[in-house]
Amino acid sequence: MAEKAEALGVAKARMPLVTTFVLAVLAGAFIALGADFYTAVTTDTGLGYGPARLLGGLAFSLGLILVVIAGAELFTGNNLVVMAWASRRVTALELARNWAVVYAGNFAGSIATALLVYYSGQWKFDGNQVGANAVRIADHKAGLDIGEAVALGILANALVCLAVWLTYSARSNIDKAVAVVFPITAFVASGFEHSVANMYFIPLGLLIKRESAVTDLDAMSSVDLSDLTWANFITHNLLPVTAGNIIGGALMVGLVYWFIYLRPKPGSK
Repeated sequence: MAEKAEALGVAKARMPLVTTFVLAVLAGAFIALGADFYTAVTTDTGLGYGPARLLGGLAFSLGLILVVIAGAELFTGNNLVVMAWASRRVTALELARNWAVVYAGNFAGSIATALLVYYSGQWKFDGNQVGANAVRIADHKAGLDIGEAVALGILANALVCLAVWLTYSARSNIDKAVAVVFPITAFVASGFEHSVANMYFIPLGLLIKRESAVTDLDAMSSVDLSDLTWANFITHNLLPVTAGNIIGGALMVGLVYWFIYLRPKPGSK
């Protein structure tokens, strides 16, 4: 598994930039579709906090399943490219370039999907309750303290990268899907923060926030949307969550497994 992660890291870091970017756009769209699925199934469930989060986590797993099986480049999963860097098989510049291009592509795919979902009018379903749920999700994320956002980002991407790590032992698509479901369900149900998912969740909430048909609902009467701004999206969520994701994925999973399995052993050439 470690050797496969290292070899994939080399391949990803040296993939043509246009190919990398287009695959990253797909990954952003795939994660956004998982996030949209989460929003729909957690709307008006009446199940209570825990069961609703569990159901939502299972739904959100769609995103990484599509990334892993259909093929796409996801920034959070690509934190494992750090293993190839630690083995000196790719340079720091190649690592940084891959992360930057993939991050930009993920952002483009997520925002495009958010716009498509908004203009589809899906948020009007269930008497605008789907839209209200989307706005509440975004408002919660935009209102996080920066320290909380970093810590929640660390926990999220530790689980995401563990999910990707588990797929390296898979022999079939069914194996890959099963490997993804439990870590992803755990991070979503636990309320951890994923930068690429938030590139969809918060912009969609900001778009729907303008719709009085949603904000005038009785269910929204006690919700203070003052934290839900584009500035807070960047400063209180996206940037600190991204930093946490890198710590959780690159350091706590990638470099830890590199140290365990791939570091030069005493006496080795």
